[in-house]
Amino acid sequence: MRLTLFKNTLFLLVLFCFSCGSGSGKENAADNEDIVIHDMYPLDEVQKKNNMENSDPIVVGAERFDVYKKFLQNKKVGVVANQTSVVTYRSEPDNSLNAFDVEMHLVDFLLRKGISVKKVFSPEHGFRGEADAGEAVKDGVDTNTGLPIVSLYGKNKKPFVDQLKDLDVMVFDMQDVGVRFYTYVSTMHYIMEAAAENGIPVIVMDRPNPNGHYIDGPMMEEAHRSFLGMHPVPLVHGMTMGEYAQMINGEGWLSNGVQCELEVIQMENYTHDTVYSVPIRPSPNLPNDTAINLYPSLGLLEGTNLNAGRGTEMQFQIFGSPHLPAGIYTFRYTPQPNFGSKNPKHKGTQCNGLDLRDTPRMNKVDLSWIIEAYKNHTRKNEFFNTKNFTAHAGTAKLQKQIEQGLSMEDIRNSWQDDLKAYNAMRKKYLLYD
Repeated sequence: MRLTLFKNTLFLLVLFCFSCGSGSGKENAADNEDIVIHDMYPLDEVQKKNNMENSDPIVVGAERFDVYKKFLQNKKVGVVANQTSVVTYRSEPDNSLNAFDVEMHLVDFLLRKGISVKKVFSPEHGFRGEADAGEAVKDGVDTNTGLPIVSLYGKNKKPFVDQLKDLDVMVFDMQDVGVRFYTYVSTMHYIMEAAAENGIPVIVMDRPNPNGHYIDGPMMEEAHRSFLGMHPVPLVHGMTMGEYAQMINGEGWLSNGVQCELEVIQMENYTHDTVYSVPIRPSPNLPNDTAINLYPSLGLLEGTNLNAGRGTEMQFQIFGSPHLPAGIYTFRYTPQPNFGSKNPKHKGTQCNGLDLRDTPRMNKVDLSWIIEAYKNHTRKNEFFNTKNFTAHAGTAKLQKQIEQGLSMEDIRNSWQDDLKAYNAMRKKYLLYD
C-alpha cells in the first residue's frame, strides 16, 4: 500500500522527509518502500478525462530496468537527479501473497537492483528541490545513502574532471517542463559535454514533456546565450529530454563539436499530444499543472517589475505589482517569504493583478498579459529589467516590440519563419508521435 499527501502547504516538510535512500548502502534500501510521502496535486478535469480514456499508462524510461540494466551492471555509476527522479514498480508479493505498487527514488531503486551508484549530481533547486531559483546549491553528502552529492548549480555548472574520474557511466533523470529558460536542459548539456570530453557514456531516462504539445515563442539568439538559454530553440521547444539530448548531439552544440556517447531510454505509451499530469512538483515554484502550463507565458515576467506569484502558493498562476492600477487589476495579494522564495519581488507590499488559475489549457505563448501590464504600469521606466528579460526571452527584440506598442498578433507573426525552420530541424530527433 502507499500513503500519499496531497497538501501543498506541507511541501517543505515533505521534501525534507522525501528519501532518496533508506539507510546507508544498498542492503537497507528497501526499509520503507511501501510508504511514499511527497508533494502532489489533483488532476484537472481534462487530465481526469484523459486518464480514463487511456487505459495504457505511461511507463517512463527509468522504470524500464530490463532495457537499460545492461548499460549499468558492473559499472561505477553517477546519477544526475532531483526530487522528481522517482520510479513506480510492481513489488514482490508480501506475506498476504498480494503484490503492490511501490514508489522509490531512482537512486534507491538502482541500489536495490545491485547497481553500484557512486555519486549523485544535483541541479538548480538542489537534490531535494528545496533551493530558490538562482540560489547557489552546495556540495554535500546524502544522509540516507551516504553518497556524495555534487552541486551543478552555482559556480560549478559543468562537472570537473576529478568529479568524473571514478565513474564509468552517467545516468540523467529529471522531469523537465519544456521551456527554454528552465535550466535542467542546460544542466543536461553540460553533463553531456563533460562526459564526452572524458569518454563517459550518458544514459538519459526519458520522461514526458507536459508542454510537449506545441512549439512557440521567440528563438534564442547566440548573442544572448546564457544558462537560461544555451541553444537556438524557441521559448517552448516541444521535445522530451531524450529527444533534446539527441538534438544537442546531432546539431553539434557541444563545445568543439564533441559527440556524447548517448543512450535514450524511451517511454512507453507516450505521444506529444498526451495530457500528462506531473506527479511531483519539478521545482518549488511550479506547484501544479496549471502553473506548469502557464509558465511559458508568465515566466517572461521574471524580467519585469511584475511579481508572478512568488511568495504565495499560487506561483505562475497569478501576477501583480503595486504599480498596476487597482481599478483594472482587481485581484489583490501580498507576497511573503516562503520555502520557494526567500525574498519575493514586492515582499510585504500589496499587489494589484490578475488571477489566472481558471485559464484553459494553453497551446501557445500568450503575450497579452505582459503587453497590457506594460501599457497600464504607472512606472514604465521601471517595468523591464532589460538584462534579465532579454535572458529569458533569448532576444532583445521582444522588449523593443512591447515598448513600441506592437500587437500580440504582430509580434507572434515575427516568429513564424524561425519556428518553421526549427520545426523542420526538430523532426529529425523526435522519438514519439
